[in-house]
Amino acid sequence: VQLQACGGGLAQAGGSPRLSCAASGRTFSGHVVGWFRQAPGKERELVVAFSWSGGHSPYYADSVKGRFTISRDNAKNTVNLQLNTLKPEDTAVYYCAARTGAGVRTTPRSYQYWGQGTQVTVSS
Repeated sequence: VQLQACGGGLAQAGGSPRLSCAASGRTFSGHVVGWFRQAPGKERELVVAFSWSGGHSPYYADSVKGRFTISRDNAKNTVNLQLNTLKPEDTAVYYCAARTGAGVRTTPRSYQYWGQGTQVTVSS
């Protein structure tokens, strides 16, 4: 699966940009799809993930619960991440990722497929 991420850029605190991740080569079916982020000097962390096949509620990191929302577009084989009520601490490079299987894993090494990172910078 090849992943192509887009969106992000410079946003003001409180803003609501949207990130998108499109898959090519294969569909997301049979995969867990998620977004990680990595801030300067910090480890890459899972922000949100869900099983494309369903069956469980999406996983959200505590730091983004109630502010970020993941959604899917089956026709476009795309996953979107709506970022709301942005905070300066949300500044990071955001990566979409996918792993085969149905269980959400929080560690980056569990994901086989990665898109290129997209920078989100939040100004206060």
